[in-house]
Amino acid sequence: MAVDQTRTATTTGTGTGSAAGWRRLRWLLIPLAVYAGTRIVQVALIAWMLPPGDRGVVARLLSWDAGWFVRVARNGYPHGSLAALRDSEDGGSIAFFPGYPLLVRGVHHATGLGFEAAALTVSWIAGAAAAVLLFALGRRLYDSRAAAAWTLLFCAQPMSVVLSMGYSESLFVALVAGALLAAHRRSWPAAGLLGLAAALTRPTGAALAVALAVAALTEVRAGRAGRWRAVVAVAPALLGVPAYLWWVGRRAGSWHAWFEIQTAGWGTTFDFGRGALAFVLDSLRTGDGWVQVSIALILIASVVAAVVAVARRVWTPLLVYGLTALVLAVGQSGYYHSKPRLLVPVLVILVPAALALARARTRTTLLVGACYALFGLWYGAYLITVWRFAV
Repeated sequence: MAVDQTRTATTTGTGTGSAAGWRRLRWLLIPLAVYAGTRIVQVALIAWMLPPGDRGVVARLLSWDAGWFVRVARNGYPHGSLAALRDSEDGGSIAFFPGYPLLVRGVHHATGLGFEAAALTVSWIAGAAAAVLLFALGRRLYDSRAAAAWTLLFCAQPMSVVLSMGYSESLFVALVAGALLAAHRRSWPAAGLLGLAAALTRPTGAALAVALAVAALTEVRAGRAGRWRAVVAVAPALLGVPAYLWWVGRRAGSWHAWFEIQTAGWGTTFDFGRGALAFVLDSLRTGDGWVQVSIALILIASVVAAVVAVARRVWTPLLVYGLTALVLAVGQSGYYHSKPRLLVPVLVILVPAALALARARTRTTLLVGACYALFGLWYGAYLITVWRFAV
């Protein structure tokens, strides 16, 4: 009898452990399946849309700014005065933050892959990590259904093609989602380190640093134990962007060198949204191309979604990060066709739609999600195959 009881207990324990392991594996497989599925469909669309005689899918994934990142990974940053950098062929590379190209260089040396292959490897792996961490954050804030919808909306949004390209967005979103998840779990050292890494990957990392500071100050205001450790832990994230801008200024001999190079190379200045507003109004009134009009509509939809997110009282650090990132994306002038790409890391503008899909009937959710994904994936493929301007 004792033997039977022991066998039953062992079997039950094993079954419970297996069930728990399967649940953990399922929460990992769902976002990975969404990410892999959207990448496969998008690459197939790119291959289908390539004009005759084109260099191929890989060349398209390494086009435009990917060339700058690969150049930094291979050669490092140029030396010289601000005037010399503005006039030199590779001076613009100093406008690109170091996180992504340094990681590309590390993968190149560790694996022997060429710099181009290393760039795509980093982007694809980081994109998978971003999907997993975003799903985990969504489950923690809401539930698994909303998390799955949020992950799908992120992976299939109109310029999600950048997650497959030699760009820094996939790495940046992985760091943002990881930092916010760590902050929600009150793992402050991890949040601070991830925040610093994000701040050294893209200038929008300043938005994440502000969000982490808000999260830490919330701990102080609530009087929770360890609140000052939270403040100290996230403080380095606030220094990331200023540190790189200072380094560029010291290297070029001018404190505003980074801004000057951005303006000289890409016509980018922060005008508090005046240029974006003029673009939207002109597009709706006299726009003569569907891409121009579609980008205007995407900007309008993003602002409306942000307002809805505020009304829905999204978790404050996520809201602060998203609104600040949105202001940085919309508030700067420059090439209007880059706006959808700059919106990819904003994240919070996708939350209202994700919650709506989570509440809808399963059939409706699947139909709307599939239509959204097909359009978004096609849109990104179109902009890097048929569209003739940089993204």
